[in-house]
Amino acid sequence: MNENDLIDTRRSLHAVAELIMAGPQYRGSGTIRLRVTPGGFATVAAPVLRVEGGELLTGDERVPLNGTSLRALGTAAGVTPGAPENLYSDGSGASLDDVLRVDADAAARLAESLAHGDAALRELVPGEIPVLWPEHFDLGISVDKVNYGVSLGDGYIPVPYAYVGPWEPRSGPFWNAPFGAARPLGEVPDLLAFFAEGRERAAAPESTMGA
Repeated sequence: MNENDLIDTRRSLHAVAELIMAGPQYRGSGTIRLRVTPGGFATVAAPVLRVEGGELLTGDERVPLNGTSLRALGTAAGVTPGAPENLYSDGSGASLDDVLRVDADAAARLAESLAHGDAALRELVPGEIPVLWPEHFDLGISVDKVNYGVSLGDGYIPVPYAYVGPWEPRSGPFWNAPFGAARPLGEVPDLLAFFAEGRERAAAPESTMGA
């Protein structure tokens, strides 16, 4: 697996999360939230859909993602595909006729990143339920006006990374990103410790911008 496989797979899974899962779920159940499940992610309400590895699970059927268009995938899943309407201006940028490119090894790495992030976030703040948001395809929680999470990659960092994003800017060497702090997961030996450090630094008065 190379980085291009990872990026292609992440973009394809992002499209599935947004157009096949979150959009239909929002129109049917009023929420765009998704959740981490073993080997991938799933809806939290109807329609009941789950991605596991390189397949979409719908009822008793497993539909391969690689080489399938989003339009055809919607038909197979019994949903009308499309992103949630009038909620955000950003997103995957995918269209219904886009053909998905999902590499099995890349899908496994992305699923592992989500599982790692979900476990660390639940340990950081017991009782909080991490949400996989379809807009930016990142898993996160917000506590005391600070966002904590794991992104599967984007235009800023193309590989999975951990982040801490205070709602108000902070200053200092820990805060290395425009939105706070970000580290590729491969450079974070202890994810929970990274989140805990971010929480401590975000709460320190001297970290506030301009202080």
